[in-house]
Amino acid sequence: MKNYNYILGLSIMTTSLFSCENDNGKADGYGNFEATEITISAETNGKLMPFTINEGDVLEEEQFIGYIDTIQLALKREQLEVSKTVISSKSKGVLSQISVLNSKFKTAKINKTRVENLIRDNAGTQKQLDDVSGEMDVIKSQIRSVEIQNAPVVNELKSIDIQIKQIDDQIQKSKITNPINGTVLTKYTEPNEITAFGKPLYKIADLSTMQLRVYISETQLANIKIGQEVSVKIDDADTMKSYNGMVSWIASEAEFTPKIIQTKEERVALVYAVKIDVKNDGSLKIGMPAELWLTN
Repeated sequence: MKNYNYILGLSIMTTSLFSCENDNGKADGYGNFEATEITISAETNGKLMPFTINEGDVLEEEQFIGYIDTIQLALKREQLEVSKTVISSKSKGVLSQISVLNSKFKTAKINKTRVENLIRDNAGTQKQLDDVSGEMDVIKSQIRSVEIQNAPVVNELKSIDIQIKQIDDQIQKSKITNPINGTVLTKYTEPNEITAFGKPLYKIADLSTMQLRVYISETQLANIKIGQEVSVKIDDADTMKSYNGMVSWIASEAEFTPKIIQTKEERVALVYAVKIDVKNDGSLKIGMPAELWLTN
């Protein structure tokens, strides 16, 4: 009886010990590392001039890395500037006519005031007032006529200004500026090649922090939350290399388990995708498999 009680007690202690350990020695999730990849494309047409990047280069945000030939754009801009100067000279002539007519109108208005004062003092006639008023009406008509003639010139100048702004925008877009801090993953074109709007030039991604996308079951969902610290492990020679990670995203909807990482029987299960942010020490690569271990 004593031996039975001893064996029973030992059995309970052993069971308790293993229940305190993390389950059955299996990871809580499996997945692959990924990063946000951005494809940089040409924003204008032309020959690609100096384009000094290579795959694996680490680039900084706003770093200038090349440009697309802008000679034709510069020539067109110069042509527009000449046209603007010619049209502006015509407009100045019209504006000077308006200035002269405005001076005449101002003089006629003064004369009208004088005649009205003379009539009030019985020293002037109605005919004098009518003549001055008629002169003012004629000058007004002349001013309107000149303004109508000048309207197309003004509109043409506005049109040229808009065209110059468009060319300036194209010239600015011909400069290739890197948008983010990151590493060049793929280079699609070389210097002196003819490129076109929308044609990919290179692909870049920020690899300083990698995202491990794993899939967890519905029963595990209650044990994980955004901001939680977890452990991420990768294969390293004869052992496992461990990293600290933080849960940055949890899917709001379930999906069928991806075929690439689970057995046929497990593919029919519904799982939730989770992203874990992991600081990269240079060892982590896009597509590399890893394990998720939840920490208490």
